[in-house]
Amino acid sequence: MSTDFQQARIALGARLRELRTGTGLDGKGIAERLGWQRSKVSRLENGKQTPSRTDLAEWAHAVGRPDLAAELAGRLTGMETLETQHRSWRRQLAGGHRARQELAIAETSATQMIRGVEVSRIPGLFQTAEYARYTFESNAEFRQIAKDVEDAVRARIRRQQALYEPGKRFRFLIWEGALYVRTCPREVHAAQLDRLVSLIGLDTVELGIVPLGAQLRRTPSHGYWIYDRRLVIVETINTEMWLDDEDSIRLYERAWEWLAESAVYGHQAHRVIGRARASLDVT
Repeated sequence: MSTDFQQARIALGARLRELRTGTGLDGKGIAERLGWQRSKVSRLENGKQTPSRTDLAEWAHAVGRPDLAAELAGRLTGMETLETQHRSWRRQLAGGHRARQELAIAETSATQMIRGVEVSRIPGLFQTAEYARYTFESNAEFRQIAKDVEDAVRARIRRQQALYEPGKRFRFLIWEGALYVRTCPREVHAAQLDRLVSLIGLDTVELGIVPLGAQLRRTPSHGYWIYDRRLVIVETINTEMWLDDEDSIRLYERAWEWLAESAVYGHQAHRVIGRARASLDVT
């Protein structure tokens, strides 16, 4: 659950309490009037439970303010929007990684152009099966979730079929440091870097590497993916944010464009990747 969602729920609870005290009712009194357990009143007022629309309408009537039912329902709608935007990894990955990978396949299928930034890893769309396998294994251990690694790897590789679909565009920026972040054996990481090189020149892919020594207009703070001009997905340690408002999309587009100014492409990108590959000392 996101902090913003919880704060909104606490604020709604405070509003319910304000309406109750305005009528002179205590917790026991309004519980009796509503036919509820007193504990439910306490949970709602303290932001420990999300009310239903029916709960809010009944509360408004119980305090003699049925005209405020629409206001309370509007607050609930705002909370639901926040909950949709901020999706906890604990909830999304409760049964393993496969379901989230299937969702990624659907979003990729519905998108003509994906622009992405990665600052600490290789984008999933470009990962080899072995690199993906180590990624899922590590994440499952970290989050203490079910290990459906092979199903997740197969789904991730299936998603990569979109790279070869005419009309699709994939424009990605990778911070050079990410080429050196090794979460798998040297030979697996080396093969992953070879895979990146093989994508340079693919007519659906534009791969830019942002060199460590490049002058930047703004530092890359975290990774994110922009799906057409309709959605931005941002990952944090505990949540995944799905942002579809115009202001957020514009902001992330500007961040992407500013970083793209410092990226190198083609043979220059090949050379930067090759430097990271050589550091592994793997034949």
